[in-house]
Amino acid sequence: MPGHRLTAVTGLALALTLGAGAVAGPAEAAGYRYWSFWDRQGTTWTYATQGPASAHPSDGDVQGFRFAVSADSKDAATPRSAPTFAQVCASTPAKPGRKRVALALDFGTAQDAPGGETPPAPRTACAQVPEDATTADALAAVAKPLRYNSAALLCAIAGYPHTGCGEQVSTKPDAQPTAAPKDTSDSGPSLGLLAGIAAVLTLAAAAIWQSRRRRD
Repeated sequence: MPGHRLTAVTGLALALTLGAGAVAGPAEAAGYRYWSFWDRQGTTWTYATQGPASAHPSDGDVQGFRFAVSADSKDAATPRSAPTFAQVCASTPAKPGRKRVALALDFGTAQDAPGGETPPAPRTACAQVPEDATTADALAAVAKPLRYNSAALLCAIAGYPHTGCGEQVSTKPDAQPTAAPKDTSDSGPSLGLLAGIAAVLTLAAAAIWQSRRRRD
């Protein structure tokens, strides 16, 4: 039945066209609003490989926290300040059985803040805690109140934010990109779309030719 074959192939072409159009259109990227945790390695912030409740910093370490919206650790925003241990803990003398940890606390920007909240200004603090203390202990010593959820995820530092914890949010297509965007110009169909349509039309022509040959 050539008519049925042609209809099926034409339907496939339409589906591919609509599918390609859907892919080509702008989409919202999912991200999460949360506190990220960082280690200062020399002059570089490095995403921490442990959570603050399991990390045990040494005397003289510099660690940071940044509140922001990001999809994962690869695009997470680092603390905007880069303090040294000497700058943060210069006025805190060493004590036997205690260690000093320099903390950089970056509460983020208004763009990343939950609705109705204003982020406090970034600040630093020198936490002097027992030698076996974790980063969470150091944070609690200088930035209360802290808030955690039932899964022990750090939700708030110094009471910010007041609500929410790692919630998913959307990054609008017109948001400021963090990297050079791909060309999404809609001045014409993409090469992939044209190639797909050409392939479908070729199949359609072959189906028509084959059906005519059988009738002959």
